[in-house]
This record gives sequence, C-alpha cells and structure tokens, in this order.
Amino acid sequence: MRGRTSSASWLFNAWAVAVVATAGSLYLSEYLHFVPCSLCWYQRIFMYPLTILLGIASWRGQKQIVPYALPLVAIGAGFSVYHIAVQELPHGPDGPFCGPVSCMNDVLNAFGFLTVPMLALTAFAMIFACLLFARRAAN
Repeated sequence: MRGRTSSASWLFNAWAVAVVATAGSLYLSEYLHFVPCSLCWYQRIFMYPLTILLGIASWRGQKQIVPYALPLVAIGAGFSVYHIAVQELPHGPDGPFCGPVSCMNDVLNAFGFLTVPMLALTAFAMIFACLLFARRAAN
C-alpha cells in the first residue's frame, strides 16, 4: 500500500525517541553532574531497556514487541506524572519515593514548565503513540 508507513518505521521512530531520552538523561547526570533523584532513576529504569528492545525490533521489523514494550512505557509515564505532581503541587515534604536527593528539585526548568519529568513524560507519550501506530501498521 502506498502512503502507509510500515511498522518498522514506527518502531524506528520509537527507538529514536528512546535513544534521545536516554542520551539526554546521561548528559544531565554524567556531563553536567546533576545527581538524579529517586523518581528520575525509576523513570530511567523504564526508559533505558526501551533503547535496546526497540532497536532490535526496529532492525528486524518485528512489531510483536509492542505488547511487551507498552507496560514499560506506561509504568515509566506513571512515574513521570507522579514526579511532576511532586514538583508542581503545593504540599509538605517529598513523597515516599524520594531519597537523599529531593524529588522537588528542579534542575532544568525551561519556559517555566519544561522540567526533566515533563521531558520524560513527553518521550514516553511519543513512544506510546509510535508503538500504537506500529501495531496498526500493515507490515
């Protein structure tokens, strides 16, 4: 079919987003020396494997990975939403997930709303959309 994007293309797009998100988080911690909070680590735990899983699936054109990748995306996005709530909602001390580094710290705040958990949530949402398109693609 002409004009339809293949599942391998959508998987490649999802993989590219995961690679950029992974590289960005490593840049912040390893190059800029920002120490990630516990919630950032949880988000990384669910993002990093996606770079490998989606890379292999994209290379092989196997959309069968979608049901296995979606839970990683959904749980990672859930941690992002919770992290945004911890940072944005007025309340007392850090939530139960926060460790030695406060989850309320805003190491990156561009335009008043673009924070690390917001970037992570955006990446998870983009990966989620690409995976749904990959599942619906003809091949």
